[in-house]
Amino acid sequence: MDAQVQEAEPGSHTLRVRYALPPSLPLVSIIIPTRDGYDLLRQCIDSVFAKTTYTNFEIVVVDNGSRDPQVLDYLKEMTATKNLRVLRDERAFNYSALNNAAVRQAKGSLLCLMNNDIEVISPDWLDEMVSQALRPEIGMVGCRLWYPDDTLQHAGVVLGIGGVAGHVHHKLNRTQAGYFSRARLVQNYSAVTAACSVVRSEVFQQVGGLNEQDLAVAFNDVDLCLRIRDAGYRNLWTPFAELYHHESATRGHEDTPEKQARFANEVGFMVSTYGDALLNDPAYNPNLALRIKDYALSYPPRVNLLD
Repeated sequence: MDAQVQEAEPGSHTLRVRYALPPSLPLVSIIIPTRDGYDLLRQCIDSVFAKTTYTNFEIVVVDNGSRDPQVLDYLKEMTATKNLRVLRDERAFNYSALNNAAVRQAKGSLLCLMNNDIEVISPDWLDEMVSQALRPEIGMVGCRLWYPDDTLQHAGVVLGIGGVAGHVHHKLNRTQAGYFSRARLVQNYSAVTAACSVVRSEVFQQVGGLNEQDLAVAFNDVDLCLRIRDAGYRNLWTPFAELYHHESATRGHEDTPEKQARFANEVGFMVSTYGDALLNDPAYNPNLALRIKDYALSYPPRVNLLD
């Protein structure tokens, strides 16, 4: 194994393993579903091309019915000058189906699922995520995502939080290390968000991709990660790939009866499919609360007290 061990952060007394990339870099297909949202989309794509040190990637934009002339002109310009392709898909928004369709046309041996409201921070973000995803025992690799106000948006997903699954260390400040410094250390989680994640194409296809029948919008990434875990891989979160997430800025919120009904069905699917597993995440101490996201002790206790 070609790797180096070094201090994770100066003075932190914690360690990081840096895995070497192969001499011939594998192609990564960065898949970005979008609809209009010119400013966010341009910020996302421009930041990838301008800041990413990893050199062997293509961008596959799945245009889900954009009508904004600025967006259409921008994508036309980018396809003419950059390694970027546009797939048109006019169906009603279905995140899982859009990504699955793009995967079928992706050329890379690795897939990077990316929302159109992501912005690169650390230039070596893709180097880090690819180096982890190439490890044969690793499935999905997630990154550290920040809100624009520099509070934490994603540092791993724990089953059971909020009912089905939720992000831990949510809104943590940059100066804070989190529970036992977990917000600053590489670790395994049951799931990571697909807002920006990397997985080998063979693993994605082995488990059947995203569930477009039952999970069009919510929890499709959690379900995918759990099927990857059940196939024998470990899902991993790394804080050494950092990006901003301007969360759901173009898709909007669950604020209509139709969206709320769809969300309720997706919750029902996850509960009926995974049952008690949602209450017993191996990455989360059973003495900790599931109703909130800050690693507080559960009261009343979730485990039986000893006599």
